[in-house]
Amino acid sequence: MSILRLEVSNPDYSPANTQTITVHSSHLTRRHDITVYNAQSQAKNLAVVVLLHGVYGNHWVWMQMGGVHQVYERLRQQGLQEFVLVMPSDGGYMDGSAYLDLAEAGNYQQWIMEDVFAAVQQSVTAVSERSRWYISGLSMGGFGALLLGCQFSQRFSGISAHSSITNPSQLSQFVDYPLHCYPQLEKAEHLPQYWAVKGNIPPLRFDCGADDPLLLANIELHQILTQAGVDHEFEQLSGGHEWPYWHKNVEKSFRFFDVIERKYQAL
Repeated sequence: MSILRLEVSNPDYSPANTQTITVHSSHLTRRHDITVYNAQSQAKNLAVVVLLHGVYGNHWVWMQMGGVHQVYERLRQQGLQEFVLVMPSDGGYMDGSAYLDLAEAGNYQQWIMEDVFAAVQQSVTAVSERSRWYISGLSMGGFGALLLGCQFSQRFSGISAHSSITNPSQLSQFVDYPLHCYPQLEKAEHLPQYWAVKGNIPPLRFDCGADDPLLLANIELHQILTQAGVDHEFEQLSGGHEWPYWHKNVEKSFRFFDVIERKYQAL
């Protein structure tokens, strides 16, 4: 177990249905945080949606800048399956870790795949070892969702990404320091398609706005996956690289995961 310590917020003093977890991780040798929504559900074995944030952000931005909980509650009223929403910090490296294993800088992949998984299972009673996990993200978090979802394909039941960085080199569009600060950034294993073409990935979709500077990179990834015969969905939508786009289109992630979850439940 890589978790050294957990601190979990008291629901009596927390925003409604929201929990904050501070994890002292040996993968990062420091503390980082996770926000969980629908944390007090009385259901059992609920499916989990991991939402990864972009550069500059942290565990709180999906809710407090993107209103993701409001989108979720609106869709619940329309019949969406119940999920637990898990929003972790990226690990706090520079302006963004890209959710990578960066050698001496820290293993930000295992922070998500081991520490976040374990912390949620330990502290959220609605989540168990039987719960299915889905992953989504925006911008750098979209990259994290694509990479982790394909690399750890047996751990996830679906992948959805919005406005994604598709290659770590694209971080240069968002940070003002040289990318050599990221150890081994050029590794082939840091490309989603490296893992996707190996096959047996879960259902995959991604989208990007027509006015987004990452649109061409997303189209190129779509073409690479298509040529490799990787089953996936790609949508070019209206909008740019901005919170109004993500607030609107995270609904597509929820509906995509809802369809998959209903298929599992029908088995």
